[in-house]
Amino acid sequence: MQGLIAVVLQIIAALLTSLTIAREWEMGTMEQILSTPLRPAEMVLGKMSAYFVVGLADAAIAVLVGLYVFGVPLRGSMALLTLSTCIFLFGALFWGIFISAVAKTQVAAYQMGILSSFLPAFLLSGFIYSIETMPRAIQVITYIVPARYVVTILKGIFLKGVGLSVLWAELVFLTLFALLVFLLATRKLNQKLV
Repeated sequence: MQGLIAVVLQIIAALLTSLTIAREWEMGTMEQILSTPLRPAEMVLGKMSAYFVVGLADAAIAVLVGLYVFGVPLRGSMALLTLSTCIFLFGALFWGIFISAVAKTQVAAYQMGILSSFLPAFLLSGFIYSIETMPRAIQVITYIVPARYVVTILKGIFLKGVGLSVLWAELVFLTLFALLVFLLATRKLNQKLV
């Protein structure tokens, strides 16, 4: 169940936002946005905000279904669960916007989104296959997949009841990933606007 939450958030976040800016260019409405005094960082945050609310709603529904329908115990902190979900969601949303800024069309953005976010989250996060049983080269690659860290956090909070003292490294990675991708998306969008 914990891996499913990570994969659902990755799908919602990266795939939906990967189409936003590409859609604006295809529809011809980007020129109207360019005429406003928005800076690239403000545009990225604005494009991301609606999808952030959708992602939080999806996360809340997944957690409630896990707790009350499937009876998965929540032994850890709900506050830590919420914080880690928000950080992961920010990173995934910014990644989708970065893809959207890189891609020229919606089709290309969608394909890049699937290949760079959904498939790694599905196959390399420990959701489907145990990371310990993967070949060593693939295990090394999993260290750059953010969903791996979210699955670890969710398992720790739900099943083991561990806190920040154990999960701090995963949260630091997710935070650094979110900041890095925000900077990349803002920079790429700034290059497109100039």
